[in-house]
Amino acid sequence: MDRRFVALALLAACAACGNDPVGDPPDGPCATADEIDGLRLNQIQVVGSHNSYRRHTYPPIFAFLKGISALAGDLDPAGLDYDHLPLPEQLVDYRMRALELDLYNDPTGGQFYSRQGLRFVNEPVESNIPELMEPGLKVLHIPDFDYETHHYTFRSALETIAAWSDAHPMHIPLAIQLETKDMTVADALPTFMLTPGIPFDAAAAAAIDTEIRGVFAETRIITPDEVRGTHATLEEAVLAGGWPTLAAARGRVLFFMEGAAVDEYVAGAPGLVGRLVFANSQPGDPHAAVVIANDAIAGGATIADMVSRGYIVRAMADGETIQARSGDTTSRDAALASGAQIVSTDYYRPDPRGSVAGSGWTNYHVKLPGGGPARTNPVSGGRDAPIRICDE
Repeated sequence: MDRRFVALALLAACAACGNDPVGDPPDGPCATADEIDGLRLNQIQVVGSHNSYRRHTYPPIFAFLKGISALAGDLDPAGLDYDHLPLPEQLVDYRMRALELDLYNDPTGGQFYSRQGLRFVNEPVESNIPELMEPGLKVLHIPDFDYETHHYTFRSALETIAAWSDAHPMHIPLAIQLETKDMTVADALPTFMLTPGIPFDAAAAAAIDTEIRGVFAETRIITPDEVRGTHATLEEAVLAGGWPTLAAARGRVLFFMEGAAVDEYVAGAPGLVGRLVFANSQPGDPHAAVVIANDAIAGGATIADMVSRGYIVRAMADGETIQARSGDTTSRDAALASGAQIVSTDYYRPDPRGSVAGSGWTNYHVKLPGGGPARTNPVSGGRDAPIRICDE
């Protein structure tokens, strides 16, 4: 049977289950090595966190933004009203096996040392954080306004991830999404003396690999070259089943990127030859291997088709805190049923306010059916029903 129809049937079944986000079924039994070690990386599914590094907006700035009725988009305070645990807690306590880091270019250091948004709440703008004076890629959501983070630098985040990986050598391969950014609020408000972004030129694109190599040995990374093998292009390889097996991928990481650096990164190494990071792509691109397709409600059939053909797809389960307020699981269930190998969420745990009557929040959260850090993929996993994959 065409796996696209299987995915749609699964989606219908999920919808029929109702929208109760509170009760989770008990964890199922773990698959045996014989059942799963021969699966390819594109034949599993994991849940990951979105903007994994992010802390809640600094309260005085958050209150200032709430007082501006015309705000929308990235600065809409309703969409900023969430918080993430430190990366080790996400990895251990909530079994996240995909993370996302937002990267800004800062080749000489100090670009994001001052937080100009603090002028609007009559506070000093200097951060007094030495790490922000160091050259290198910085991790934050929106300069000047939404800058609270568990990791100021890319290297710091990488070191934390590597330490966890070292301590869990049999972990499910970890997918790390890099959203490269060069736009800031200064682009929309050029007369307000806000912090501009720095474009990703060829040197900045190459620096992404340099910083990764400073922390991870290349043998620990699932690279485009490894997947391509002897094929002419990455796309040819993934369509021919070229992803490594789960047995070969345990204890390793896969990086993929989107955003401002993609064009320079691909242009500097056509086909991603020699690169460490997969770049967001579309079917038909020579480097097509990982595709970001966030909307599984409108695009569920398209995602299922791409998954069935061999691509790895990332989709979103929720966004802008909407589902955490409404409790609506439609998007979550669509993402899981679509077969997207990476389903990202801000709510691997319910918002703590969801347990307070009348708070306007629910106990919405995202967890793989059956529990565990991974399961066989409902579209490409080759089983009538997915089974739980464990790594501890």
